[in-house]
Amino acid sequence: MASESDVVDTSTLSCANCGKPANLQCPKCVELKLPREGSAFCTQECFKFSWSSHKSLHLKAKLSSSLSTVDLGHQSSVSLGEGWLYCLKGGRARTPKLPHFDWTGTLRPYPISSKRIVPAHIDKPDWADGGTPIVEPSSDFQRIVEIKSPDLIQRMRETCHIAREVLDAAARIIQPGVTTDEIDRVVHEATIAAGGYPSPLNYHFFPKSCCTSVNEVICHGIPDARKLEDGDIVNVDVTVYYKGVHGDLNETYFVGNVDEESRQLVKCTYECLEKAISIVKPGVRFREIGEVINRHASMSGFSVVKSYCGHGIGELFHCAPNIPHYGRNKAVGVMKAGQTFTIEPMINAGVWRDRMWPDGWTAVTADGKRSAQFEHTLLVTETGVEVLSGRLPTSPNVFPWLNSS
Repeated sequence: MASESDVVDTSTLSCANCGKPANLQCPKCVELKLPREGSAFCTQECFKFSWSSHKSLHLKAKLSSSLSTVDLGHQSSVSLGEGWLYCLKGGRARTPKLPHFDWTGTLRPYPISSKRIVPAHIDKPDWADGGTPIVEPSSDFQRIVEIKSPDLIQRMRETCHIAREVLDAAARIIQPGVTTDEIDRVVHEATIAAGGYPSPLNYHFFPKSCCTSVNEVICHGIPDARKLEDGDIVNVDVTVYYKGVHGDLNETYFVGNVDEESRQLVKCTYECLEKAISIVKPGVRFREIGEVINRHASMSGFSVVKSYCGHGIGELFHCAPNIPHYGRNKAVGVMKAGQTFTIEPMINAGVWRDRMWPDGWTAVTADGKRSAQFEHTLLVTETGVEVLSGRLPTSPNVFPWLNSS
């Protein structure tokens, strides 16, 4: 609870939440000797309302004072830069220090660059500044699947078209020696140039504008300073916010000369998504998507991740329905014309189970084997489905199983 034990000058300090004159101060900020600006509140209610984002200041202060370097396994030590501090905000770290972690594969975290700037004229979602979604968690569309209006659908078409062009721009630069941070820079700049906002940026304090998931990373990998190596596979997950709606898609790419098992894994994952899309139409049960994906993955000798699923999308980044990708799931409901959602199967070469890195974002396979993913944003039409994020004639021909025409 906020405390009045420290004298606060109400003539100069304002509430960190609402801006009114403040006469309470966060006791933890007092203990850590943080500046009074940003730690003062007018009421206990404002303090409680701000707690989820405010507490990140405490973590950053602890990190800044206690750590200057950290051993990440890939070199003797690296500077603990602002980017790494940022990704640990909001309670995302399990401990103020990077803990010992039983890494499941060969990948390790590398330094993260500072948060990229979004120009003031770009329309932003409500988490862009504070890091916490405000409208999304309490929306009725977390439990009701929205039937989109024609206007909203048209805006989603435009947004998904931009998102596709952004992802294609990222795909064109992928080669050995390119860092995932460079991929993030291309995604960020292409999104801004189109007038959009990169939806992942600051979403629950995620520090980058896209997700880059390499090798054993299943999803939500944070772009960093690691250079892609010959033989890697990398998924790039892009979401764009434009005209008040989100468009979401991802693809997994080959880096240089990739081994045959990895090529088959990526191809199978692509096929899983295509087969799932082929059954989308009014009247089909959402749970059937997982059955189709699970059947094809299992027949190919691969497994389906169960911890993450597709989701409704529109004016909200994530909402109903949930779309599990595994068999014998308990998804409720049937598809109706006007609904929009993603299908985004994550397929593993080994076991389906996952583990979380200490950054609170990076999900990896439990056995360290590789994982691949593909995603589209879909619209259920009166007669079937429209792939809003589909490939364009200008999309790079990076998958050998697709006709180059």
